[in-house]
Amino acid sequence: MTKQENGKMRLRWGHININVSNLESSIEFYEKLGFEIYKPSIPYTGLTVDPQSKSMDEGSRTAFGLPEEASGRACIMQLGNGYPKLDLTQLDHMTQSIPLSNADLGLVRMCLASANLQADYDNLKKIGIEFISPPQTAQDGRAEIAICIDPDGTLVELIQVHLGK
Repeated sequence: MTKQENGKMRLRWGHININVSNLESSIEFYEKLGFEIYKPSIPYTGLTVDPQSKSMDEGSRTAFGLPEEASGRACIMQLGNGYPKLDLTQLDHMTQSIPLSNADLGLVRMCLASANLQADYDNLKKIGIEFISPPQTAQDGRAEIAICIDPDGTLVELIQVHLGK
């Protein structure tokens, strides 16, 4: 997915990976946010949504830094038809670590844009989505922000930007 222009490499979005402890619960959570399954597998790793875990090939295991016995299940989800896609991966024999917080380094949250944050917040709360707080106004009213939490603690920021401010 790279393109050379004048000798410079140009990268484009592919996907964001989220390792999950329960693939079904995570699929259900992201479907509530409007995602749908794009591919019921990660074709280049051999992992699928099938109930039976599959072993990963040597090249994928090596590239991801996983042990020889790495196996699991996975799918690719999308929000609309655009990028980035969302790669949900349930790996067997993974130990659960404490979920990241906004104070941690590394990928902590992803952000989804909303045209009406209060309405989206109200609808998601009604169907059981957990939020850190109700929508909050940020920086002189330039945006409204609410952050929900997926089943494994990944933070998903919902934002409504007010471009006129």
